[in-house]
Amino acid sequence: MKQKLSITLDEETVQVVEHLIQKGVFRNRSHAVEFSVKKMAESHHE
Repeated sequence: MKQKLSITLDEETVQVVEHLIQKGVFRNRSHAVEFSVKKMAESHHE
């Protein structure tokens, strides 16, 4: 089940996310955040 969150990002980070969405790397902002958090969690489980 998914939960709705509210986050605040600096403008530069938002621009990076939007650029990646436009390039087709991510479907939307939620996809970008979810992917990034999962990758960070994986790298800290070593």
